[in-house]
Amino acid sequence: MDALVGLVRALVPATLVLHVRVRGQHPSVAILGDERMGSAALVDPRGILLTVNYVVMGGEEIVATFADGRRFKAEIVAQDFESGIAALSIPVRDLPSAAPGDSRNLTVGQEVFVLAGTGPTVRRVGAGVITDLGPFDAYWEYMLDSAIQTSAFNPGLGGGPLFDIRGRMVGVTSLNLGQVGRFSLAIPIHLFTEYRDDLLRYGRVPRRTRRAWVGVYLQPGESGIVVAGVVPEAPAARFGIQEGDVILAVDFREVATRRELYHEMWKHQAGETVCFSISRGGSQRKIDVVTVDRAEFYR
Repeated sequence: MDALVGLVRALVPATLVLHVRVRGQHPSVAILGDERMGSAALVDPRGILLTVNYVVMGGEEIVATFADGRRFKAEIVAQDFESGIAALSIPVRDLPSAAPGDSRNLTVGQEVFVLAGTGPTVRRVGAGVITDLGPFDAYWEYMLDSAIQTSAFNPGLGGGPLFDIRGRMVGVTSLNLGQVGRFSLAIPIHLFTEYRDDLLRYGRVPRRTRRAWVGVYLQPGESGIVVAGVVPEAPAARFGIQEGDVILAVDFREVATRRELYHEMWKHQAGETVCFSISRGGSQRKIDVVTVDRAEFYR
């Protein structure tokens, strides 16, 4: 325990809390609000921070605060909507930073801990073990082939670093899952490090196909995959998909799970048309939706 306390104290200087202001007209405001707080980690002594994308999406003014109270204006340099990681830059040099580990070599049962902020200068830690490294899908057209689920409770704001017991950063904490033995979800750090140069240079990964996106929130239901909501002005809303619709098939291929739906939809690139077979009010219909690039929609 003493060793963990000492390790946490050594890593606290590399953690920050973000205060983000978003313009009221941004499409993310309806769900996430126009003022957000999040945690972040300095991963490069030249001033590169990592956090979770939903915290900074649409951010016009971002202030990053170290645990000792120093405050800096932060700029978004990359947003990876597929992984959910965002990279920011602050005007500092030669400060202690978190060393990235290799999240591809993690194992179930491995000890980890989350370091997160609860206020500008307050940090908290939650310790546990990795309980799952399998795929994960979420309701906002999001899926990871391998996600880190842990018994470590996230003690603060989303976006904080997940460390192994050697102090290497292995993930970016994204969600509180609230399940027995699976209290938090983290995005593996290799989803940043493998594309680091492209992300920091272009703000995205140019060689990666841009996935089709329609702007729906999906939940499993007894009769199929239920549209729990639609993003205003997104393709689904513009082409007539409504809350309460049940999606039965994509391009005439039946889909029984959210994961199957994403796999079928992502066979298309942004800009292509996807045909959804839906059930509404006891009748079935087909709706063609011209998809877009999510990053462009939220830019």
